[in-house]
Amino acid sequence: MRNHPRKEDYLIILSYAGRVAIGLGIVCVAPMLVAIAEGEWSVLVDFIICAGACLLSGALLSMCMPDDAHPGWLHGMVATAVSWLLAMVLAAIPYALSGHYGSYLDCMFDAMSGFTTTGLTLVLDLDHLSMALNTWRHVITFVGGQGVVVLALSFLIDGSAGSYELYVGEGKDERLFPSVLHTAKAIWKISAAYFVVGVVALWVTGIAIGLPVKAAFYHGMWIYMAAWSTGGFAPMSQNFLYYHSAAYEMVSVVFFVAGSLNFALHHAVLTGSRREMIKNIETISFFASFVILFSIVAAGLTRGGVYPDLVAMMRKGFFQVISGQTTTGFMTISARQFALEWGDLALCGMCVAMMIGGSAGSTAGGIKGLRVGALLLAVRNDGRRLLLPPSAVFKKKMHMIEDRYLGDEQVRAYALITVLYVGMWVFATLAGVAAGYPALDAAFEAASVTGNVGLSIGVTAPAMPIFLKIVYILVIWAGRLEFMAILALGGFIVSAVRRR
Repeated sequence: MRNHPRKEDYLIILSYAGRVAIGLGIVCVAPMLVAIAEGEWSVLVDFIICAGACLLSGALLSMCMPDDAHPGWLHGMVATAVSWLLAMVLAAIPYALSGHYGSYLDCMFDAMSGFTTTGLTLVLDLDHLSMALNTWRHVITFVGGQGVVVLALSFLIDGSAGSYELYVGEGKDERLFPSVLHTAKAIWKISAAYFVVGVVALWVTGIAIGLPVKAAFYHGMWIYMAAWSTGGFAPMSQNFLYYHSAAYEMVSVVFFVAGSLNFALHHAVLTGSRREMIKNIETISFFASFVILFSIVAAGLTRGGVYPDLVAMMRKGFFQVISGQTTTGFMTISARQFALEWGDLALCGMCVAMMIGGSAGSTAGGIKGLRVGALLLAVRNDGRRLLLPPSAVFKKKMHMIEDRYLGDEQVRAYALITVLYVGMWVFATLAGVAAGYPALDAAFEAASVTGNVGLSIGVTAPAMPIFLKIVYILVIWAGRLEFMAILALGGFIVSAVRRR
């Protein structure tokens, strides 16, 4: 792309965004089938309208691609950022038509929260949503976990130039195969395999705890999609408190921990490299940081006498920490219990857990275990360099699927993303304080928003200020795309304005 965008640059970007819109229109089939099965005819009309808007706008935009187009790196990055915004606007249509939201901004908030697998919601009367609309909430979370662009790459975008840039722009850089398209399809195959196992496991568990057979199936499907995508949406306003079941909680933990692991790691394990689980820098980093942070949270809860026995500590304390660090956002306590019962030490531990997040190249958000582990290795290497003689030579490497060189350039890249996440958290915290919320409450909610987690201390609500809703939308969007595509879009806009 040139220093100043030209007409063909806009057309290339819009064409890619259009293909994503077509993919979203096809996804509307899932809630439409549920609406038909449940006889929710007015809701079916809502999704027909949404599908029509997606397919029509997508078809018109996809035709913009010039015949002699040469998509480049910046085209792919900008198209990714634009595609997510377009998907947010279109996916909000059924929410707006349902009458369960106070404004279209609230609808877009929930759509972006779903796509980014954040799980915070502004819905009104969640317990009485239609089956089809609840399915839509969880389907877009499931799609967002794999990646909105990954969906388009899998089925709608051929191997043309720009496909790799779209893939990387969505916060993924692991290739399971040399071809990005084969990698995208492999991601969906892995997710589909787990889908069958997960839905059956939660369905059976739901029946065992007393849910009617049909309700157990729907809840199992919804909870699985939110768990695997580390999304945090739940079909009932009480979240996991609704189930009152340790068994249901344990089964869900298995799947949202699995969802927080790198797709490349899943592929390696499924193809026979099981030792990768104990050698991989991300699994080591995740386990070590979780043990430390859970110990901090448990110490804070014990000091306050919040959960006096081990069972309560595990079902309340452990569950919240593992849900936070995997950026899932399922809750077995109410939002205000964080503020009123947990205490400052436990809340600080939770903030750090939410900011660290899961693995790179997974459905999880946050800084990622890869970057945390790599930065700690870099600190260790610098320490060894100071202690050893100048002539000493040692290998600077880390293991993730294979041994990789950990050079200064890579460390700087990881450090930059980490600084951007921390800066975004500070920005969101200050926005919360400016809106009138206590500093620790604002910091907790900001950590949840920045890490795409979904745990709430009670700040996120339909009544919160409009400007804070907009800030949170921008933060979860930037955090999910890991800033690269956002920075590219910002540079593109600046270049366009300067030209004018």
